[in-house]
Amino acid sequence: MQSQSAGDAQLSNDDMQALENLKGAFATVRKELSKVIVGQDQVIEQLLIAIFSQGHCLLEGVPGLAKTLMVSTLARSLKLDFARIQFTPDLMPSDITGTEVIQEDKHSGARSFKFLKGPVFNNIILADEINRTPPKTQAALLEAMQEKQVTIGGVRNPLPQPFFVLATQNPIEQEGTYMLPEAQQDRFMFKVFVKYPSYDEEFRIAETTTTTFSQEVAEVLSAEDILRLQQLVRRVPVAPHVIHYALRLTRATRVHEGETPAFVNDWVSWGAGPRGMQYLLLGAKARAVLEGRFFATTDDVKSVAHPVLRHRVITNFNAESAGISSDKVIDRLLTDVPDRRQGDDIAPQLAKAFG
Repeated sequence: MQSQSAGDAQLSNDDMQALENLKGAFATVRKELSKVIVGQDQVIEQLLIAIFSQGHCLLEGVPGLAKTLMVSTLARSLKLDFARIQFTPDLMPSDITGTEVIQEDKHSGARSFKFLKGPVFNNIILADEINRTPPKTQAALLEAMQEKQVTIGGVRNPLPQPFFVLATQNPIEQEGTYMLPEAQQDRFMFKVFVKYPSYDEEFRIAETTTTTFSQEVAEVLSAEDILRLQQLVRRVPVAPHVIHYALRLTRATRVHEGETPAFVNDWVSWGAGPRGMQYLLLGAKARAVLEGRFFATTDDVKSVAHPVLRHRVITNFNAESAGISSDKVIDRLLTDVPDRRQGDDIAPQLAKAFG
């Protein structure tokens, strides 16, 4: 990720008006999605935060929780090209990225290679059940996710912008699956748990999906709108004490470091790297913007800590035998790591950050 200077973080009046418009668009998108998706408000919010932060999402949940429907509906409401890839054990990398074919000129008889683009050349990619395919095919997404391009035959083919990978995986029926390597999981900004609906929500699902009911979803934001708002999110100012908090929270997950709490050394085998800290801050900025604020706070960092860190904090055998999950480690960190250092004078920091 590229760094930015303090001067780049200042918002113009036009920027502030655009961010106000984004708050309204966010409310409209949620309203449109609620026509089709019942509940899952937190999941939808985290998906939108990732999109406006230029991040990717890994969704985990049992079958039947409308993960695929949620992503396709989101793509329709954002006026984006959408492709669904069903990952299976026999899927090849070229099935995702595309392949070169020999094409013959009818007049000259000359033959040349022509690149046929694969489904990855869309704005939103739903990688459905990504853990059902071997690592070689999973890795086909790595370059696309990180570099926003696909290299075929030594030629770099840029992907359309904006570009997001929203992958799903099933936590049950692990026979015949291939767990995502930690290196690939780290490419995802968020790991989002999609949970069962409440009783009232499930009643509404039964009421609307077992009849002839259907609902059209209105288009809210274009690709150009999203690209502009992504840049605005990165220019949202963050006070130094918020950056220090995100840094302390990330560094506290690393085993046998100076700032590491004792319980982390007992329960964790591997902690979050710098990308975790970057995504904490970007997620905090995007959340603030979606709520109509032009500054990020430590509460924003706390709100995105679980989806950012849960796949970057790898628990050890001691934790697993005691029933301690990465989410429980993060709960403890949010309680034990102070959001301000002793002696912090926040007023000068705010004045410096917000001009």
